[in-house]
Amino acid sequence: MVSQTLADPAHDARAAPLRPVRLGPADVVLDKKADGTIHLRSPHPLERYPDKITLRLEHWAKTAPDRVFIAQRTAAGDWRKLTYAQTLDQVRRIAQALLQRKLSAERPIAILSGNDIEHALLALAAMFAGIPYAPISVPYSLMSSDFGKLKSIIADLIPGMVFVSDGKPFGRAIDAAVPADAEIVVTPNPLGSRPATLFAELAATEPTAAVDAAHAKVGPDTIAKILFTSGSTGNPKGVINTQRMLCANQAQIRAGLAFLGDEPPVIVDWLPWNHTFGSNHNFNMMLDNGGSLYIDEGKPLPGAIAATARNLKEIAPTIYFNVPKGFEALLPHLRADAALRENFFSRLKVMFYAGAGLQQSVWDELTQMSVDACGERIIFLSSIGSTETAPAALALTQESGRPGNIGLPLRGVALKLVPNEGKLEARLKGDNITPGYWKRPDLTAEAFDSEGYYRIGDALKFADPADPAKGLLFDGRLAEDFKLASGTWVSTGALRAQFVDHFAPLARDAVIAGADRDFVAVLVFPDLDACRKLSGLPDSARLAAVLSDARVRGEFQNRMNALARQSTGGSSRICRLILMEDAPSLDAGEATDKGSINQRAVLSRRAALAGELYAEPVSARVISIEGM
Repeated sequence: MVSQTLADPAHDARAAPLRPVRLGPADVVLDKKADGTIHLRSPHPLERYPDKITLRLEHWAKTAPDRVFIAQRTAAGDWRKLTYAQTLDQVRRIAQALLQRKLSAERPIAILSGNDIEHALLALAAMFAGIPYAPISVPYSLMSSDFGKLKSIIADLIPGMVFVSDGKPFGRAIDAAVPADAEIVVTPNPLGSRPATLFAELAATEPTAAVDAAHAKVGPDTIAKILFTSGSTGNPKGVINTQRMLCANQAQIRAGLAFLGDEPPVIVDWLPWNHTFGSNHNFNMMLDNGGSLYIDEGKPLPGAIAATARNLKEIAPTIYFNVPKGFEALLPHLRADAALRENFFSRLKVMFYAGAGLQQSVWDELTQMSVDACGERIIFLSSIGSTETAPAALALTQESGRPGNIGLPLRGVALKLVPNEGKLEARLKGDNITPGYWKRPDLTAEAFDSEGYYRIGDALKFADPADPAKGLLFDGRLAEDFKLASGTWVSTGALRAQFVDHFAPLARDAVIAGADRDFVAVLVFPDLDACRKLSGLPDSARLAAVLSDARVRGEFQNRMNALARQSTGGSSRICRLILMEDAPSLDAGEATDKGSINQRAVLSRRAALAGELYAEPVSARVISIEGM
């Protein structure tokens, strides 16, 4: 049961004190040019940072050898832990094995499986030896029907070694996409179709002086890894990540999150290491600051989030990272379990979201829960960046009171805001920016402007135009905005966020349509559990029956009418919607494994359905506002 203070609407969490947390200064230098271009930067210099991230492993193995670096649940349910000293020993052994195989940038390493201790050890060993590696999205191997994206990536990489945690589930993908001359490494279960090396053989190799010699040659420009973007508008492209990028970004993050230096951080984290958020940001943060990473086998999905709740009930994090859908999925467990709430908030300094907009209702409830559990508000922070920026470029380092503020440029990051169709297009420069794309000089040239700024593709706006120090707000992806037939611009990102927040918890996501049309309409990915609960139908009822239920359609109708009454014009008035039965497709690029939706890919793949929104007479599937 939730306690009285949590349930009492009169109890205002905003009156509770904020838990003390040491953050970097929130200030900025602004220079506005005559053409409207605005340059922003931090007035503080970036501290010196190491030439390679693996120096931090050596440092902590020496100064805190017995501290847990990484831990993972075993099949029996207990925690398998590696200290910093044990990790360094294993990394040196594996690095020796990699050097003996003469792996290189011409024959790099591909990792097809997800987060586990062996993945971490192999990645660190590759970087220790100066060999690029590429962690690849697991669904490309386990959820794809044609392995198209995996084949494209393997063809670009030409790996000399491919690692999977278990040969059995990955066998089909390896047979379909991996050339016969690549060595396959597995933890258990060698393939039946081709030879494979057990990971234990790599870890049993005796290191020699060659390991230290190879490590000494690794420098700031050495390629650490290649991260492939989700490929939502085509085949994935490989973003080169250098040691300079990784090390500079950790120095930039630590300057903003100053509390990381006060005590070793502890995180419980599921975010996939093939993404820059989970790997460069979170994994490297633990490595850089001598922290402990507990691998969360849970996911923000029905049936999988319970594992996250179990882990958080046992391990109290000092900072908690998630995408907004992850926070939403965790809420029911936090509501139902007082012991979970108390442990989760017991030493938590920051709740950190990124990757998408967080709903105000989720923000408010988690803030209220923190007050109920520990008597203090826990600050919410966020950031913005991309795979190409390692990833943090701007970060919030002050209390904002509501979601959406992504802060100011981190130290060492130069932000240029360029007027573009009534918005301010963000461009970035700094040591954390990629030198380019793997084997794609054409894409590299397109990604940078004439002054060397990276075009991130996002629009930003000031939270308070009269006070730039109050931070910036995400103002949408420029490629997703469009014009109505009237010539009016529609800001897709802002409108989508407003829609999802207004329809919570019934809508998981939405795709905004209306390019060259007379009005805005929406294709909705409904939250099936919330809709089923509203319908009152049994769990056995078909999805089509749930979405066509009068109670569900009526609630969407009422909320649409209310939203339309709030709108200030045609560009913000949503006139029609369709509730979609089919989940977004990974193979078609509609979604990533973090749950992000690509607007253009959905509209392209579901063009007929988008057209149905505008058909006359109005389709029976369409829900319209009054007067439409």
